[in-house]
Amino acid sequence: MLIIKQDLPINQQIRADKVQLIDENNQKLGIFPLEEALDMAGERNLDLVLVAMNTNPKVCKIMNYGKYKFEQAKKEKEARKKSKSFEMKEIRITPNIGEHDFDFKRKNAEKFLNDGNKVKITVRFRGREMNYLKLGENVLNNFISELEEVATVERKPKVEGRNMFIILAPKKS
Repeated sequence: MLIIKQDLPINQQIRADKVQLIDENNQKLGIFPLEEALDMAGERNLDLVLVAMNTNPKVCKIMNYGKYKFEQAKKEKEARKKSKSFEMKEIRITPNIGEHDFDFKRKNAEKFLNDGNKVKITVRFRGREMNYLKLGENVLNNFISELEEVATVERKPKVEGRNMFIILAPKKS
């Protein structure tokens, strides 16, 4: 037996005296007492599903609920497949980074961006380096200028505690 996760009240779960009825071909049949609507659905070997509960009278549709849930799950799966997930990669540096280290980190950032990931570049300030925030900002601006062909700046340099960071996103091709 297949167990279906229910979102909408069906058949005996519906609590109403009268319902606006829609058949399986989306034709409005009119307003019927709930018992009569359940009988009509039963004659067609289909379910009575409450589709609009905030109206007066409530709107019910005659449909194959199992097939409906299957179609919904299929659409949901397809939507998840099409949505592109990305990762946030982080690169940590210091404000007095050497030229070779800078090039190495820049190449890594470029590789991450080409793979479709966002990159967060964080400058860590230790001790008295907090007095020289401008140095950290210059390093981040160098990253921005070096990576401008492959990245767009999503967040400008921002200071949080002892860290200053930027977020770069890959350019749309």
